[in-house]
Amino acid sequence: MRTKKRKSVRPSAFDFLFLLTLATATQAETLDFAQAVQRALSQNPDILVAGTQISQAQAAVRQSAGARMPKLTASINVTRTDDALNAFGIKLSQRNATFNDFGAAEFNPANPGVLSVAPQDLNHPGWVNNFNTRLEAQLPLYSGGMIRGYAEQAQAYLRAARQGDVMARQQVIFDVLRAYEGVHTARAYRDVAIQGRLAAENHVKTVNSLFKGGVAVKSDLLTAQVHLEDVKVQQTQAENAVQQALDQLHLLLGMPLAAPLDVGGSVEVRPLEGKLADHQDEALKSNPGLAALRGQLDAAQAAVKVARAGKYPQAGLMARFDTNDPNPGFEAHSYTVGGQLSWQLFDGGVADAAVQRAQSSRDELAARLNKAENGVAYQVVDAWRRADEAQRRVAARELAVNQAEEAQRIVGKRYAGGVTTITELLAAQAQLDKTRADLVAARYELKVQRANARLATGRLQPDLL
Repeated sequence: MRTKKRKSVRPSAFDFLFLLTLATATQAETLDFAQAVQRALSQNPDILVAGTQISQAQAAVRQSAGARMPKLTASINVTRTDDALNAFGIKLSQRNATFNDFGAAEFNPANPGVLSVAPQDLNHPGWVNNFNTRLEAQLPLYSGGMIRGYAEQAQAYLRAARQGDVMARQQVIFDVLRAYEGVHTARAYRDVAIQGRLAAENHVKTVNSLFKGGVAVKSDLLTAQVHLEDVKVQQTQAENAVQQALDQLHLLLGMPLAAPLDVGGSVEVRPLEGKLADHQDEALKSNPGLAALRGQLDAAQAAVKVARAGKYPQAGLMARFDTNDPNPGFEAHSYTVGGQLSWQLFDGGVADAAVQRAQSSRDELAARLNKAENGVAYQVVDAWRRADEAQRRVAARELAVNQAEEAQRIVGKRYAGGVTTITELLAAQAQLDKTRADLVAARYELKVQRANARLATGRLQPDLL
């Protein structure tokens, strides 16, 4: 008995690409969602920017606190002068002034006009050197509210920066979720394409068998073959979409595109429970973006206080220790204490204009905050409705897939029995492919909108999904 030689099957280019992808995936670093979020939070540029803003705000708080403390200044001044007034004053500071500095040698009581004589030594002194060493302490007592205003402003900016960091982190989590689930969604689309290809190959085999048996015409076979080629193109597009989704995840994680990467299991995003109105109220209280704007509004109100300080008096104390010597040294000690009270009574309207400018800036932020609050309330209700719509769509698409599978099975049998045309057979298959793809899209949309609702309420954390 002669053994029939089996026909070898050559793998297609897509089969090779698919196997290569699987081989690469086995060597790639696999990250679950929590690990992907952790890496993104440690490397994402937006998070780094938010961190620097917090550092700046903390430094401003320390700076405003330091403004309340005494200022101690040390200085060394070297002077050489032959100016009459300064030279005589320096000699006094050095405790070196003598009667001769007043022109005592030129005073002659016998001269009736002696009082009109201009002393040469007093009016035309020689060069005088002075080495002055000074320690001076200044303490502000009252600044019209300027120091307090700067402190409140710095604290408000710190609160805003911290809330901005929370907002940036939650936005990164949301972006990672979309990219992470985008990989799973792209692979689900690829699976749909693979199913479509297998079905198209079976159709070609069926039509070819019927053609050889004289049941089908040549055009049916050509139509089935063209459809198969179109499906192969769709497979390639689906495979490229998987790689594009992985590339987007690379960028979010701060990883080079060439670094092998794979994702773990899919994420199930739980819906928000309770009433929509309660979640809207929660969003207005807890949304970090709104909290950051409120911090900026508080800072703007503090800026109004700072501007108003220019209309009030300023008071402070001063204590100073000096040494003066014609040579480098620490001789001729002197001590000075004093206080100062100043009040600018007229400045041409500069202070009033500064107050009006600060108030206008505050009013602008208040308007922006009101707009943002309305936007967040809308974001919550919109995401809530879209999530509910997506959930209903998932249920409908699951039924549609079951119906399309049954319809395709029936049409396939009818075509095999010569009852219907190849056009109806391929249309049934196309409808099945479409309903499967629609189900994939609905499931992805459901997760995104549930996460979007949590983002709006300020409760988007990996452990809450």
